[in-house]
Amino acid sequence: MDRSDDVKARLQPAIPEAPKPKAPNAISVQKSLKGIIAGGVTGAIEILITFPTEYVKTQLQLDERLGKARKYSGPINCVKVTVNEFGVRGLYRGLSVLLYGSIPKSAVRFGTFEELKRHSVDENGNLTPGRRVLCGLGAGIAEAILAVTPMETVKVKFINDQTSAKPHFKGFFHGVREIIRAEGFHGVYQGVVPTIMKQGSNQAIRFYVMETLKHWYRGEDHNKKVPTLVVGAFGVIAGACSVYGNTPIDVVKTRLQGLDAHKYKGTIDCAIKIFKNEGPRAFYKGTVPRLSRVCLDVCITFMIYDNFMEVFNKFWKH
Repeated sequence: MDRSDDVKARLQPAIPEAPKPKAPNAISVQKSLKGIIAGGVTGAIEILITFPTEYVKTQLQLDERLGKARKYSGPINCVKVTVNEFGVRGLYRGLSVLLYGSIPKSAVRFGTFEELKRHSVDENGNLTPGRRVLCGLGAGIAEAILAVTPMETVKVKFINDQTSAKPHFKGFFHGVREIIRAEGFHGVYQGVVPTIMKQGSNQAIRFYVMETLKHWYRGEDHNKKVPTLVVGAFGVIAGACSVYGNTPIDVVKTRLQGLDAHKYKGTIDCAIKIFKNEGPRAFYKGTVPRLSRVCLDVCITFMIYDNFMEVFNKFWKH
């Protein structure tokens, strides 16, 4: 470079450097964190609304009473008997367990799904049908191990305890302490295998159906917003599909987590004994209350979650 070129270079105004974009990993962490927070809030709101149907479903699945008249003739009768014996508050026995557990459960579910999804989408941000199933399956397995199994075990024991002649548990922490004292840490992890099977299949079905219906609604416009009410309708369909797809697993899980779980050697033994003693229809006990609860649950969950994510994306920029 000669002297004149050097002078020209010095006289030219300096061009400011463009700000460096955030690293892809930082953006991905933010997306997953949004999913965790939105999922936790969603879980708390959803369980407050839908718990009575979960209570009725669990009571019907526990109502085997071999050789004796069954206590409940159906979902409506279960509600009447419970209200007559314990008042309306009786329909919320065990709520604290699910409330404490639903926040981390939903946080793990949606956080895991968002994390798996970001590793699985194509260049257009879409999931193939097979990957929708796998991402949902992974989310279900994660929530089953980290949150659902201990929460469900304690919840079932609480509800089962209420039907005994002398209820033993005085509250959430007292109940957990008594279960661990009597049965060890294993006492709150009973039924982990069927729970993994249930939650894995649940979320595999629900996320697959939801993502597929959203993809169908958007058509060629991948950024098209799906209205909240449409998301709710898709949630009802996804919930119904999961109920009819895995209620037998849910019945086995409930029996293994009840106070009479000692009668069964394991998942397969429980399924065989239910089939031999009560017939194949027993695997669909509690389907009606579970259908109403799950459809409402999935409908509310996805509507709330999508709206929270929309707010987060508006005010919490990457």
